[in-house]
Amino acid sequence: MIDCWDKTNEFLTREKLEEKQLVLLNKNFQNAKKSTYYSKAFSKIDKFSSLKEIEKVPFVTKDDLRENFPYGFVSVPKSELVRLHSSSGTTGTPTVVFYTKKDLDDWAELIARCMAMTGGTKEDVFQNTMGHGLFTGGLGFHYGAEKVGMLTIPFGPGNSPRQIWFMKEFGVTVAHILPSYAMHLYSGFAEAGIDPKELKLKTAYIGAEPHSEEMRSQIEQLYGIKAYNSYGLSEMCGPGVAFECKYQNGMHIWEDHFYAEVIDPVTGKVLPDGEEGELVLTTLQKEAMPLFRYRTKDLTRIIPGVCECGRVHRRIERIKGRSDDMLILNGVNTFPIQIEKALMKVEGIGRNYKIEIHKRGYMDKLVVYSELTEESFTDNFKDLEQLKCKVIESLKSELLITPEVHLVRPDSIEVLPGKAKRVFDMR
Repeated sequence: MIDCWDKTNEFLTREKLEEKQLVLLNKNFQNAKKSTYYSKAFSKIDKFSSLKEIEKVPFVTKDDLRENFPYGFVSVPKSELVRLHSSSGTTGTPTVVFYTKKDLDDWAELIARCMAMTGGTKEDVFQNTMGHGLFTGGLGFHYGAEKVGMLTIPFGPGNSPRQIWFMKEFGVTVAHILPSYAMHLYSGFAEAGIDPKELKLKTAYIGAEPHSEEMRSQIEQLYGIKAYNSYGLSEMCGPGVAFECKYQNGMHIWEDHFYAEVIDPVTGKVLPDGEEGELVLTTLQKEAMPLFRYRTKDLTRIIPGVCECGRVHRRIERIKGRSDDMLILNGVNTFPIQIEKALMKVEGIGRNYKIEIHKRGYMDKLVVYSELTEESFTDNFKDLEQLKCKVIESLKSELLITPEVHLVRPDSIEVLPGKAKRVFDMR
């Protein structure tokens, strides 16, 4: 029996799903026209006779949200708004997202789908290590877990010794955690003399920051658990837009709530399934703040074919990075996740790193600082030099450029609360 929460909507046929999408698209279109922004943008459009026709709608970007701050995209009376969230990592005018009561109920339902799809039940104890403020990650999973019926611990970020104490004492079986913090927290287990594999923890939901398959594998091995990739963004609802099933072969986009396209980030041309580009999303059931063809800046591809789980909701690959996070070094395009991937392949390299970019004369220089593991940390200069050479070769093979590498003692690179900051451009 396949684990699921909403069998009717999770296992629609492709034909029925697309029929439903078109109905929802037109309904949401009529709702969106009540907003100040879309009343002008949609003045020459009556309805959509096919899903393909959405391509005649102009894209919306984060800049559009800022220029129409605060209520320009809101489609309901202010008295019907019950929640506001703000996108993380933003400077200047923030991007804000609004919710009606129905929007919050739908969001909890989507997270419940995600959790149940990976085997989560009301018998689980759930510890949420994400922030519960303006960032959507914490509260999204909080209400989803309660919808499933899990005993929910809204712990929040940081305070590793206390996190571990709660996991141990209350028999936590499921955790929601940043991948970078999961790696950092493992050090806390070692300091406490506790093997996390001896706990009842069996599942972790990881997301909110790009991470490599190698990091996911390390988390699974270190904790003896299954770690499932989660994808979302505040502008859609928060987490719950796409999620891995038990087969861990791409994240299913819940297509009865979101219409997905992948475009060439330069030309805007819609790409066929299988080709990598920028993910563009349209809300289909959002009441307070519907968005059409929102450019996420997230780079991925739609995986062709149907998943083994039987769901026809299309899958996206893990996010490679953001188009605006791409590092251009002497004309070579590089993403931070590629650096992480190369580091994780080398035995003896620890769980934390940082990237600096310097200007040396007229040339860009990539400088990578990587922690050692406790086992590889040694005073033997020859051993460290050999390990450093392995790291340089791994990075060179992945990036096609030769970086400067510094191996540093374990736990010497600062870990800040929230999403990991890995890249420091010193040019």
